[in-house]
Amino acid sequence: MRRSRFFANLRFRFWAFWWRTDKSAWAFGLVLVTVATALGFALHATFAYKAETQTVVRETHLRNLTCLARNVYFEARGEPLAGQYAVAEVTMNRKASRRFPRTICEVVYQQNWDPLRGRYVGAFSWTEFDSLPEPSGESWERAWDVAEAVYYQRHPPALRGAMFYHATYITPDWAREKRRVAQIGRHVFYR
Repeated sequence: MRRSRFFANLRFRFWAFWWRTDKSAWAFGLVLVTVATALGFALHATFAYKAETQTVVRETHLRNLTCLARNVYFEARGEPLAGQYAVAEVTMNRKASRRFPRTICEVVYQQNWDPLRGRYVGAFSWTEFDSLPEPSGESWERAWDVAEAVYYQRHPPALRGAMFYHATYITPDWAREKRRVAQIGRHVFYR
């Protein structure tokens, strides 16, 4: 009984206080708190989205850089440094061309149908092997450095427009249709 009278009294005091006070100040305060809360949620969502986007961009760059470095490593690790840069540049030129896939990894692992062999063949020969040793050592570090320099455009292009190459010990049929640009080490480059 005592408790119910206490709550009734409290309720009456609050009601009386509410009707005596200026409600415009309360309304202004409520609007201000609502706007501040909404703004806080919006800022939180914006920064969370930005952080998530940055993470996705970082992961995409790392994946593309890894594919480029693997291509340099497996295609040209025994070549002079200029040859390694040239292989990376050809890969990037292909990525920039509308005739090839859009990402570096798609360019590196692209396969085309070869009617003579009756199967799909990789654009880069090393991608056709089922298993390869994991890149390591000084050659891998050099391939990574070359890939970074070309990927982030810190190395000036030497073979503008070159999108094809082959080893000097073979002569593919397609080479007759292309314009020879340079020979670096044991690779011949074409536009």
